[in-house]
Amino acid sequence: MRRFVTATPVCVIAAALSLAWAQPPEQTPPGAPGGRGAGGRGGGRRGPNFPQQTRPLASPEVIARGKAVYGVNCAACHGADLRGGDQGGPSLLRSLAALSDMHGEVIGPIVHGARQDKGMPGFNFGESDTTAVAEYIHSVLAQVGSQARPPGAVDPSTLNVLVGNASEGESYFKAKCSACHSLSGDLKGIASKYSDPRMLQNTWVGGGGGGGRGGRFGGGESMKPTTVTVTLSSGQKLEGVLVRKDDFDVTLTMADGTRQTVARDGDTPRVEVHDPYEAHKKLVPTLSDKDMHDVTAFLATVK
Repeated sequence: MRRFVTATPVCVIAAALSLAWAQPPEQTPPGAPGGRGAGGRGGGRRGPNFPQQTRPLASPEVIARGKAVYGVNCAACHGADLRGGDQGGPSLLRSLAALSDMHGEVIGPIVHGARQDKGMPGFNFGESDTTAVAEYIHSVLAQVGSQARPPGAVDPSTLNVLVGNASEGESYFKAKCSACHSLSGDLKGIASKYSDPRMLQNTWVGGGGGGGRGGRFGGGESMKPTTVTVTLSSGQKLEGVLVRKDDFDVTLTMADGTRQTVARDGDTPRVEVHDPYEAHKKLVPTLSDKDMHDVTAFLATVK
């Protein structure tokens, strides 16, 4: 996080943060700007973290005045959307000073020249204009999305991935996937198991796991492990789950649960790795966006 250092005593910032953290979650209703509704991170279980998420906004007149003053004096450096401007000013969306400020007590000294030695010019604003600028900044911060996504920016979680041609997706599936997967077998009812189209798409492209949470392509079962066959110079074969393989050793877990490490010298012993998801790993670099969306549209019909 970029820190917006000020000449204001640290105790002021600490007090502001303490005040923010002390606010009860109920102060910001689920779904309100800056809050953590059912669709937000934490599902509404955690309260807001900063003053601009708990304090009431200033009147529209004050915010409009602050926006006008900010636009003339600040936007060139800090950007019209507070993300940083053409003249190299830092983003205010994650500024500790902006996040900690309540009514201009932290932002004010900066505006008046406390950071001139850092390249931040001072402005001869009156108290009302200084407060208005601070209130405008808070009005923008109150609308910031998760991970400091600027107001108005598209939330990736809302993107619609069901934009493909299901018929063409079925043709692609029959040509590229049906040798390993079956709509009456491992993929039976897959659209019911993954009702979220984004999860469905991530799952089939990756070959299973549902975004790393376990479960096979069809859902519900454990991920298949990568196995290995080690053929010793004597002809004896060791088979098990691969633990580690490098230029010097290969380690595997045997069927009885014990681990065995075999030293390697070039191609001796012979090591054959069996990755059940190798086909998907090879598919991803060659998969076009159209084919991906077409197959997703087709699998979304498999209920």
